[in-house]
Amino acid sequence: MPTNQSHCHCEICRRASGAAFVSWATFLIEGFAFTDGIPARYDSSDRAFRQFCPDCGSQLTFQFHHSPDTIDVTLASLDHPENIVPLDHIWTKRQIPWIKLADGLPRFSASRDDRDE
Repeated sequence: MPTNQSHCHCEICRRASGAAFVSWATFLIEGFAFTDGIPARYDSSDRAFRQFCPDCGSQLTFQFHHSPDTIDVTLASLDHPENIVPLDHIWTKRQIPWIKLADGLPRFSASRDDRDE
């Protein structure tokens, strides 16, 4: 089971995915494994790396270097993304202005320590 589920609006996620925001679930690395193939790796910043499918290019994971015990997985890349429901929005200070959030979920300016309202 995930330890966190969020919609992320940060610029790095948007650019890496080509989407207005990316929905993620955080898992403990000890319980996570790819079931088919080996993903390619991209160091998207000095703090983190991403993994993606080497065949189709789909973004699969995000992992902070300082947090090797957890891994964030893109919900849309899962076999059953409907089984994990995001619980909030993070990095809304980077949200694209034409996105209008009406889902009632909590919003955080950056991390979960920075609640909007």
